[in-house]
Amino acid sequence: MSELAKAYEPQAVEEKWYAAWLAAGCFKGDESSGKEAYSIVIPPPNVTGILHLGHVLNNSIQDILARRARQKGKAVLWLPGTDHAGIATQAKVERELREKEGKTRRDLGRDEFLKRVWDFKDTHGDIIIKQLKRLGCSCDWDRERFTMDPGYTKWVSKVFVDLFNEGLIYRGKRMVNWCPVSLTALSDEEVVMKPSRSKLFTMKYELVDSPGEYIEISTTRPETIMGDVAVAVHPKHPKWSKWIGKKVRRPFPAAEIPIIADEAVDLEFGTGALKITPAHDKVDFEIGLKHDLEIIDTLHPDGRINCPAVPEFDGLDRFVARRAAAAKLEEMGLLIGVEEYENNVGYSERADVPIEPRISMQWFLRYPEIERSTQAVASGEIKFRPERWAKTYAHWMENLQDWCISRQLWWGHQIPVWYRKDKLETLKNAESLETRDAEAGDIYVGIEAPSEGDWVRDEDVMDTWFSSWLWPFATMTDVDENSETLKKFYPTTDLVTGPDIIFFWVARMIMAGYRFTGELPFKNVYFTSIIRDLKGRKMSKSLGNSPDPIDLMDKFGADGLRFGLMRIAPVGSDVRFDEGSVEAGRNFANKIYNACRFRQMDGNEFAPLPSAKGLPVYHIQVMAKLDQLTADLDAIYGEYRFGEIAQRLYEFLWNDFCDKWLEAVKADLRESATAEARAAALGTFDAVMSRYLQLLHPYMPHVTEELSERMNYVSEGEFVMNKVLPETALLHELSPAEIEAAQKQAQAIYDAAGRLRNLKAEYNLGSRKDVRFVIKGAAEWLSGELNVLALLAGAAEISTDDSYEAPKGTPAAVTPVGEAYLPMEGMVDVEAERIRISKEIEKMLIEVKKSEGKLGNASFVDRAPSEVVAQEKERLEDWKTKLAQLGEMLEALK
Repeated sequence: MSELAKAYEPQAVEEKWYAAWLAAGCFKGDESSGKEAYSIVIPPPNVTGILHLGHVLNNSIQDILARRARQKGKAVLWLPGTDHAGIATQAKVERELREKEGKTRRDLGRDEFLKRVWDFKDTHGDIIIKQLKRLGCSCDWDRERFTMDPGYTKWVSKVFVDLFNEGLIYRGKRMVNWCPVSLTALSDEEVVMKPSRSKLFTMKYELVDSPGEYIEISTTRPETIMGDVAVAVHPKHPKWSKWIGKKVRRPFPAAEIPIIADEAVDLEFGTGALKITPAHDKVDFEIGLKHDLEIIDTLHPDGRINCPAVPEFDGLDRFVARRAAAAKLEEMGLLIGVEEYENNVGYSERADVPIEPRISMQWFLRYPEIERSTQAVASGEIKFRPERWAKTYAHWMENLQDWCISRQLWWGHQIPVWYRKDKLETLKNAESLETRDAEAGDIYVGIEAPSEGDWVRDEDVMDTWFSSWLWPFATMTDVDENSETLKKFYPTTDLVTGPDIIFFWVARMIMAGYRFTGELPFKNVYFTSIIRDLKGRKMSKSLGNSPDPIDLMDKFGADGLRFGLMRIAPVGSDVRFDEGSVEAGRNFANKIYNACRFRQMDGNEFAPLPSAKGLPVYHIQVMAKLDQLTADLDAIYGEYRFGEIAQRLYEFLWNDFCDKWLEAVKADLRESATAEARAAALGTFDAVMSRYLQLLHPYMPHVTEELSERMNYVSEGEFVMNKVLPETALLHELSPAEIEAAQKQAQAIYDAAGRLRNLKAEYNLGSRKDVRFVIKGAAEWLSGELNVLALLAGAAEISTDDSYEAPKGTPAAVTPVGEAYLPMEGMVDVEAERIRISKEIEKMLIEVKKSEGKLGNASFVDRAPSEVVAQEKERLEDWKTKLAQLGEMLEALK
């Protein structure tokens, strides 16, 4: 054994071992191995992203699964990579270009701008990868993929081409989420709903055939009046239904528009009448299609008003126009009122501005393999954990809408469609483009550019999710081959991700897996928790409640962060993060380290334990506890209960090993101990600790590797991370009956010691080591364990005497090893102790009276929150319990 330093320094240890693992190729996935395969692909973080606590939780779980699989003797591939993050990355480069050079991307042109993006990626793209390595992630970094790699790009193009040729991809005009700043369509995932304080404007439209009569309408968007083409009412509306079929006057620009009936109108919202603007609202768009209404787009792509017919509004910002339209309505005598209105407004995730529902020419995908992908989860072929997310998945699969896969960006996978230059304008303005247009020769769709003719490529790129839905298989093989990696490691075993992207990533990967490989992409999906602060708020930079994981690792070590976070991560519930949990993780690492240092003080040679037969009961009990923990962990891992695993590992080391066993055997490690007792204690320590470090390794890889090497628990050149867990139990030589008997006896001593310590504390003798106890009715075997019991109880002496007559007032307690007495002669001033206890009783009586008074007050019970009342009842029970204990103590002193 090489001597451990006085204090554990996690940063130096973590850096040393991570470099050693990399140098030895410990993380490499071996497709030629005959071992059972285990594989997992990393949810690719944004290439320009930085580590946050959500990443820490997600990647710690993946690392735990990968390291555990190695310990179970499997060939492991944890495949890493990053996502090009189209909108996010382009926005950062455009902002940098604007701030440093005062230019836009169009000033540079597409090719030059993309060079700038690649430069930006090369400068910033490996930051999060370095941070994941700092966390200890055991990915096969030689296989790192990027969604814009040439090989991966070819996959994306091939998938587009195949689906287009099948008639599943088409171009058409549809209602999409539109960002007026980024000037692109957005997926629903890129839209953040924010509670907003809006204004609800109530106005009136005059009936054409009945001057002086009006239908009242409520809206939050008067700036879109110019696009109104109808007023819709519910056919059963008690007031407005009589006017269905009539017309009203649109105020500006003046026009006559119909009143139509539609059950989609909410009777409870506003006045129960809805102005229909099909170009600027999804519900209105659907109603417009149903009733064959005109579509009038009153907004430019950047959110300015597009309405030359109303010059005073034309060109105004949409929010300026909102105020101007309300003022115009008031001027015309058509504004009835304005009230505050709380609603949810969709914001562009990246630009942080309200999005616009907008009719736009986009590329769409009709999803493949819907039925098979739905059934895979419903049947359990793909298991969701927690299981409740399977219902969410099923609901979404039942309500699929075509996927808008195009984005008006330059950074990303460009649509592999080319238009004949001489027909460019016609094709651009065509209402739709489908397979037949390619067959007619007007467009070309292919992986490579057309070799002949004069063609112009579609300027749009594909939605980032269109590349990431191929991630599990496109990362493992090129388009033109069926690689050995794919054969060995696909389908993957586990996917760890967040429930917020069930729709946008998980479901799409399942469909792509079945469509392009014929197999499911993964067998298990574990959905992580959302990390919140102690107030229940989501972590965010704006709230200042999102600590930097790098700072936490600098302060507490990567192992401390990993273990602290995993220990508070329940299955299926949000995590309430507290830095104290990470500090506790660091303290736990120190506890293990110090236990091993204590062992080194008693000998620096590894002490193999020849046999468990004949060992003291404490040794057998601690090994039995570890054998049980080892068996239990298999089942708990199978249920993905990571927080429970961390807690069980913590409790064994801290309670069973250090607080109990290590205290019980201290006498066996002293110089006065026999060689046999000392050898048994050291051998048990090494047998237990060497195996325990293996069990703990997936959670705290660095400190366990350090201690395993320093304590000679691994051979030279061997790593604990690659050491297969033994299948043989520590106590395999003993019968269940022998183990059970030893456990009962050891537990009786531990429980008795705890009761004796409590008895000392009750009489203010907790720190006294000169107390003695007498035990009546002791079991025969206790005589051989009295020294250990005294050591654990903090007593100078414990004797057994069935004839002992305890003087009146002698404190006593019933213990598992007999009735114990604490002679008080010379220990305390009995009279002073009576006075002290009497005063304590007086205080308790006051507290009981106050609490009973509160709970007897009907006003308090009826009006106070239920949790406050429950807390008060609990306090009353505590006071009464303490009062009864004090009464017993006082009676014993009489």
